[in-house]
Amino acid sequence: MIVMKFGGTSIQDAAAITNAVEIIRGRVGRRPIVVVSAMARVTDALLEIAETSRHGYGDALSLIEALRSRHLSTAAVLAQRDAQTDCSSSDAKEKLNSVFSELESLAESVSTLGDLTNPARDAIASVGERLSSIIVAAALQAKGVQAELADSRTFIVTDSRFTSAIPLMKETESKAKSALLPIIHSGGVPVAQGFVGATVDGLTTTIGRGGSDYSAAIIGAALGAEAIEIWTDVDGLMTADPRVVPGAKRIRIVSFGEAAELSYFGAKVLHPSTVLPAVERGIPVFIFNTHNPACEGTIIAAQPRPSRNLIKSIASKRGVTVVNITSTRMLMAHGFLRKIFEVFDRHETSVDVVTTSEVSVSITLDNADRIDAIKRDLDGIGEISVEKRKAIVCVVGADLKFTPGVAARVFGAVASSNVNMISQGASEINLTFVIDESEVERVVRLLHDEFFSEVDCDMFA
Repeated sequence: MIVMKFGGTSIQDAAAITNAVEIIRGRVGRRPIVVVSAMARVTDALLEIAETSRHGYGDALSLIEALRSRHLSTAAVLAQRDAQTDCSSSDAKEKLNSVFSELESLAESVSTLGDLTNPARDAIASVGERLSSIIVAAALQAKGVQAELADSRTFIVTDSRFTSAIPLMKETESKAKSALLPIIHSGGVPVAQGFVGATVDGLTTTIGRGGSDYSAAIIGAALGAEAIEIWTDVDGLMTADPRVVPGAKRIRIVSFGEAAELSYFGAKVLHPSTVLPAVERGIPVFIFNTHNPACEGTIIAAQPRPSRNLIKSIASKRGVTVVNITSTRMLMAHGFLRKIFEVFDRHETSVDVVTTSEVSVSITLDNADRIDAIKRDLDGIGEISVEKRKAIVCVVGADLKFTPGVAARVFGAVASSNVNMISQGASEINLTFVIDESEVERVVRLLHDEFFSEVDCDMFA
């Protein structure tokens, strides 16, 4: 049994869906569970519909009609390609229109109330995956695959933190087995929605943007899958962003820890939470390219073979805000850091990098939406300064903490850049530092030249 997740660009139109269907057909013997994202750009369109609905139903309705046209035309194109699709095409059209009727009702409710609550936002945002799963299931059925829609809201159980809900694994495992195993045991292929879940009370939730990867890993862990496949639009994890470093290499295999660091600190191929359920169950994760299915991709495994290269990859994250808190009261005082982190907890804002000295603390945030309120709360603790337009650069590799000379090579390579913060030691596998956002491309290229002038061909391609 395997889980196959297809991202938005992998099912963005009829041609992409046809390609995905052929990939799935080639793996039917491995008893796949298919998890799909919304078609490319659909979630953004749905969030625009949600916001527009607050100000008037008419404008929202025109946006809904544009989405309806796109999905119905995609289903129609797929139907035209196969003479056996009449039944599945008609059924898909009926299901699509039913979901769009729900979307219209949701938009009308938001417009009437003049208020967009987080539960309403999630209900609207979830529509994209529901629509794409209908089309993909119909396309599989038209090709002779015994595909069956599986509503993720009936088995991905979450808490009630709408827009960023946390799955409840014990409840999810039980419900996933009940919902999906009968389909698999009867020879069917479940087609489920990523990103989407529901509370214990049945209210629709979402688990954060990019959460379809996470959904696939949750399902894989719940059912004890032999592998989780993430099908996307690139060949795998790379030694650097190829848009920044044209000569970047594909990484053949990385550890769970290395993949987690890379995804969190800027590698867009993988959602940061994806590997967590896989780690707990020891399930390998494969990253494949739907546009190049012959490529072996990247394997994320518990214990990859050693590499002759010290560094596996260089990741970067832009749009970072640095918050500096300075106070002489911090010197030899207990409870000071607790007060600081309680502020961020109260405002539900996560922290990336932290450095401390005798009288100051520097903290990076990748979401500064609540920075004004955070700053007001911190003002009573110490003197506060905020620096925007910063970036995090993260050098990732096994056992960096225990390898002499790594920091010297890193900072020697970027000696002409102003480094604001440095973090090493909290993790054995990364060295992280903060620079001006304008310096990112130059710094990443310099580091890549330093560490990848020669590569281990067994590890990189």
